[in-house]
Amino acid sequence: MRKAIPYIEILRKLSRAGVQKSPVINRRTGDFSCLPTLQERVDFLMGIVNRPIRPATNMLFFVMYDIESDKVRYHIAKYLEREGCTRIQRSIFLADLDKTVYDEIKRDLAEVQSLYDNHDSIIVCPVSTDQIRAMQIIGEDVSIDVIIRSRNTLFF
Repeated sequence: MRKAIPYIEILRKLSRAGVQKSPVINRRTGDFSCLPTLQERVDFLMGIVNRPIRPATNMLFFVMYDIESDKVRYHIAKYLEREGCTRIQRSIFLADLDKTVYDEIKRDLAEVQSLYDNHDSIIVCPVSTDQIRAMQIIGEDVSIDVIIRSRNTLFF
């Protein structure tokens, strides 16, 4: 069985061949039925924050994107999952990975962005555990106090 070629390699080959057109946007992707519930995603976030020992070389960061092409968006999402990022929302991933992996992800995403004509944006944003703890979650019935284990809760 043939090994699948990573999407970034396909774009590199197309670029070397002189093909500079945008990927086709006619493919329906994005089955989010397997996306964990909001509570499961919050539990994951708090598991990172409350981990007693994190490797000193790890970085906590978000990757967020606004990508027009379904095909490119699909491949970027699969790439991020393979690299160890966890999907928090449809276009937002969180990772707690070694700095070398963080640098590799930034480099690869910048290269993908440069290889075709687009109006897309990709944001890679380092965060601290304190910033995650201060995060506000608005939406479904999620108890913020339980999530952040806040002792300074005010009742109105």
